[in-house]
Amino acid sequence: MITRRFFLGAASMAALSGCTTTGSSPDTNKTLSIEPDTGVMPAAYGPVLDNGYAIPAVPAGVVPKQYWRQRVANPFPEEVAGTIIIDPNAFYLHLVEDGGTAMRYGVGVGKQGFSWSGDAVIQYKRKWPTWKAPDDMVARNPKLEPYSVANGGMEPGLMNPLGARALYLFQNGEDTLYRLHGNPEANSIGKAVSSGCIRLLNQDIIDLYERVRPRAKVIVRRSSMPAMLT
Repeated sequence: MITRRFFLGAASMAALSGCTTTGSSPDTNKTLSIEPDTGVMPAAYGPVLDNGYAIPAVPAGVVPKQYWRQRVANPFPEEVAGTIIIDPNAFYLHLVEDGGTAMRYGVGVGKQGFSWSGDAVIQYKRKWPTWKAPDDMVARNPKLEPYSVANGGMEPGLMNPLGARALYLFQNGEDTLYRLHGNPEANSIGKAVSSGCIRLLNQDIIDLYERVRPRAKVIVRRSSMPAMLT
């Protein structure tokens, strides 16, 4: 039987190839000095029933208001509509729209900034993806053996570290091993918490999933955040 305690431990180590969550960095949070908004969350962050899964509402007072999903003036007018730009320094993901606007989402990024940068495409995307613990992770934590590649991974669901959706980044036809994916931990947004993959609130990754075009271009800007001790 999977307990919540086990899940939280697994989530803190969750990986799909390059995606590994490691917990937020106190140094990063102190540097940012961003206070959470204590007001009522927008309706978009209420409970969602999706494909039979009941996603809970995002609690108030956890995610800073600046990281709530919103339409903004497009800061990247040189990019065509449909392009995704990820800025790990600002903890933002922008989806460029027609008409001079962009949808902006707050994200969680890698503990040392996003460890991969460059241009990629969304090769494919999955609703309620399976999470597979790579062999090296299983070697470090044998409790994850049931979720190994050989055993078929962790089935989709609210306890799955990839959340409600996953978008898979490829470059020159090859898997970069980085993902844009959902996330059950609201307090990770606006923080450096993983080893590379970009995490969004489940409500936001569902919204982004529906807006993203096939083979959308993704630009991951280089991180200037300093490496931090683990």
